Amino acid sequence: MAYFEAYSLQEDFDSVKVDVSFTAEKGSMTCIVGPSGSGKSTVLRLISGLGKKGKNQKIILDGEDITELPPFRRQIGMVFQSHALFEHLSVEDNVAYGLISLGMKKKDARIRAGEFLKHFGLEGFEKRRADSLSGGEAQRVALARTLIMNPKLVLFDEPLSALDAPLRKKLAAFIKELQEEFMFTGIMVTHDINEAKTIADNIILIKSGRIIWQGRAADFDERLIG
Repeated sequence: MAYFEAYSLQEDFDSVKVDVSFTAEKGSMTCIVGPSGSGKSTVLRLISGLGKKGKNQKIILDGEDITELPPFRRQIGMVFQSHALFEHLSVEDNVAYGLISLGMKKKDARIRAGEFLKHFGLEGFEKRRADSLSGGEAQRVALARTLIMNPKLVLFDEPLSALDAPLRKKLAAFIKELQEEFMFTGIMVTHDINEAKTIADNIILIKSGRIIWQGRAADFDERLIG
């Protein structure tokens, strides 16, 4: 049985009508690729609960039907292109924020955050303000803030697109390492097919809101993009 199942995800958003269905196995990374305006990010909106629910839509995560649950109860983490950090807070307080919001004592959450940051090459960054970080450092903090909550599913909305090519390549490999270490299930939207092949176990190609191809990343033919 698939760990994640999405059936008839439908929405008409920004003039893009989306209607897709797909599944993902536990611990796998699925990349959704396609041209601009094809509906890639809309699919993530629907999974997260931020999009309008269609009539026949159904989303199953780890055996639980989450279709009717509000976003904050879906146990889904999100990593964005803009990283969306609290810039006035320290790195450790950004990473600890979710734990504190769930009732953990601030001191304990900060200790946990400091320990967790070691996995992200950010040891010694605990007291740095978020607005002092480089783009790559900020995205690592965003990843740490998401994964420390141990979400059942992590959604990535073009998290590397604002970075230069060498850093994108480095962080794509790093995300793959994290995925193998923490064994989280992920769905990533990207317009970069090389990035997708680096990170993904499986690729879904969307055009005009419909799935054109899906399968193993190793089997993807780049000529399908054209």
